[in-house]
Amino acid sequence: MAGPAFRAAAVRVRTPATSANLGPGFDAFGLSLGLYDDIVVRVAESGLHIDIAGEGAETLPRDESHLLVRSLRTAFDLLGGQPRGLEVVCANRIPHGRGLGSSSAAICAGIVAARAVTIGGAEKLDDAALLELATEIEGHPDNVAACLLGGFTLSWMESGVARAIRMNPADSIVPVVFVPANAVLTETARGLLPRSVPHVDAAANAGRAALLVEAMTRRPELLLPATEDRLHQDYRAPAMPESGALVNRLRADGVPAVISGAGPTVLALVENGAADKVAQLAGEGWAANRLALDAGGTSVLPLA
Repeated sequence: MAGPAFRAAAVRVRTPATSANLGPGFDAFGLSLGLYDDIVVRVAESGLHIDIAGEGAETLPRDESHLLVRSLRTAFDLLGGQPRGLEVVCANRIPHGRGLGSSSAAICAGIVAARAVTIGGAEKLDDAALLELATEIEGHPDNVAACLLGGFTLSWMESGVARAIRMNPADSIVPVVFVPANAVLTETARGLLPRSVPHVDAAANAGRAALLVEAMTRRPELLLPATEDRLHQDYRAPAMPESGALVNRLRADGVPAVISGAGPTVLALVENGAADKVAQLAGEGWAANRLALDAGGTSVLPLA
């Protein structure tokens, strides 16, 4: 049987940074942020050529081991076959190893680009299948759901299948990220988590996670209590003591601050009028950035 047909023209895909957990929503909540990686993929006559600019330009591999390429290959297999060759150009802006979803961005860029460059790809790999595939590659759905769908997402596994719903965060919420110079491996941070937690802590987190849905979508004034966490942040603090200290200091000042994903970036969710002031609170050693909320998720854009 003949393999798939591919578009001659290149495709451009943009993927947003994401923040998972948001405090109490461990491995469930995600938020799409207005900081983007762009990739351009074109089917070539033969071989694999990768150009990388920006984050990771000095360290990322330029061969089949690159996570973006592995994601492309996995999606092409599901779409019916591999192209003869590939040219990939990456413009990376999402920091790596900082808890802002750089790996999810690479995965989502790869699978969406593979679908876009394959003629009839959307019929063979629909949006639900994209989420399932991205989750299979990443290992959990919280970041990839937010990256694919945009907005504020709640994801879960049901009978081994990834599910997600998207909600619109309140317009007045402004994410402020505090990015440190040094990375922390997700595996290191996750390895510090205990196998069990006290029942009282689990119950407290369940209530706060429920409150967070209301705070994120309709009542941002409740974000400080809604972002309280007892399940993971304190356990991970030894791997990122400066991040833990910053979260505690911001929260003591009334700022809803959490560890972004597995860290070490700190995320503050503040009202529009306070964002610039909050961005000045970190001190030396942090790159503070006021971001927009991303509503669109991963998107295919015109080359121009």
